[in-house]
Order: sequence, then structure tokens, then C-alpha cells
Amino acid sequence: MENIDVDPIAELCRIALADEERKTIAEQLNTMLAYMAQIKAVDVEGVEPMLHASAIHSILRDDQPGESFPAETALLNAPEQKNNQILVPRIVE
Repeated sequence: MENIDVDPIAELCRIALADEERKTIAEQLNTMLAYMAQIKAVDVEGVEPMLHASAIHSILRDDQPGESFPAETALLNAPEQKNNQILVPRIVE
């Protein structure tokens, strides 16, 4: 692999690097790029793209419009109410 100049990256990240850190980061980036090249070399012709390694099915039912209950029923257990609405303590000043 080629030697990567990490100075532009460090400048974008606004970090100062010592010579030893530059060398270490360059080696790590080279390792990552080599791994990516390895992945790129894999033949995926005919493989269907997927989001997850295993199939995920929704366990939730589809929403179906239905009959609503009256406001009086919804307000039965409300500690305080006004104009068919539940009153709650103010939390924002």
C-alpha cells in the first residue's frame, strides 16, 4: 500500500499529531484500505442486497381505523379536566 499523508485529515479534524502518531494513524488507515480492497474483490454478482443478515418481520399489526370511545370515557380517570381535556401541571416556565 502507498503511504498516506495524514496531515490534511488531522487539519480537517483540527488535531495536532506527533510524528509517532502520524505514523501509527497512517498504518491504521492503510490497514483499513487494504481490508476495503479485500471486500471489494469479493464477487457479489447475483447476490440480492439486504439490510440485515436475517429476515426481519414486523410483529405489529396493521393499523385499522375503528370506533373511538367518547371523551367522557377517556376522562374518567383524569385527576383534573377542563373543556374535555386532561389538565396537567405546567413544566415549562
